[in-house]
Amino acid sequence: MSSHVPRIRTKLSLPAHRLVRGLLDGEYAAVQTGRSMDFNDLREYVRGDDVKDLDWKASARSRTLLVKRYAAVRKHSVLLAVSTGRSMAASNDAEVKKRDLAVFCAGLVGWLATRNGDLVGMVHGDAERQLALPFASGELHLERTLATAYDATTLQAGPSDVVAVLRAVARSVRRRTILLVVCDDDDGSPEPAQALRRLVVQHEVLLVSVGDVDPTGVRRRDGASVDIDTGRALPAWLREDPVLQAEYAAMVTAQDDRLRDVLESLGIVHERIHDEESAIRAVFRLLERHRHARRR
Repeated sequence: MSSHVPRIRTKLSLPAHRLVRGLLDGEYAAVQTGRSMDFNDLREYVRGDDVKDLDWKASARSRTLLVKRYAAVRKHSVLLAVSTGRSMAASNDAEVKKRDLAVFCAGLVGWLATRNGDLVGMVHGDAERQLALPFASGELHLERTLATAYDATTLQAGPSDVVAVLRAVARSVRRRTILLVVCDDDDGSPEPAQALRRLVVQHEVLLVSVGDVDPTGVRRRDGASVDIDTGRALPAWLREDPVLQAEYAAMVTAQDDRLRDVLESLGIVHERIHDEESAIRAVFRLLERHRHARRR
């Protein structure tokens, strides 16, 4: 049985908790009633009540005006949107499994939210299939949520497609959330930007990308490297062509610049991770930058 939450918990030291304490502080469930999506009960209409709250069907049955009351919710809703396509089953430059990093990073934010009693949900998937998991609180729910994303990230999964995941979020999530997107390095195409532009209207969006392997500089100890999508071994001459290496480095830099410009224009804070230690630091920086980010 997987044990993602205990591993995350042991990685977080006391100074780390002090650093982020308050960044995801949720308000907690209120005793009084108020506006939310959670129906509480009905009561008789009194002068001053909003007519929008009238329950006409119940009023007709009881022959008296009744208004709906809703439980006032004071908790954050934290949504983890994780790309689980087959490219996430590969390793990165640090020879770390990308799915381990993706789940670990999502788990860090999920754990901080769980510590505050907040609600955590998830949408994950690939180009062929997306799955939305409900919002709930507690360590057991977080463990099951992370395990679902981890188990879905295999070499047999569909191609990675963060746009499909973002569209699934737009379709299935109605409440306002703190939305953490965990995905591969983006290629700078306009489609992710369009999907994110729609989501930032409703959600507070943070984005973490998992660094990919450099095919012109890869050195694997366990033999030849294999392209995840084609299953073919990468030729050795990729590591012997300095011109190709320079062109690849320039392409990656251009992609990074395009991604940074797009995210800054949308007010989305972004970090890239390569291993668990960098993931911890990146999440802290991400939350701190989000606290001071320009609000749209």
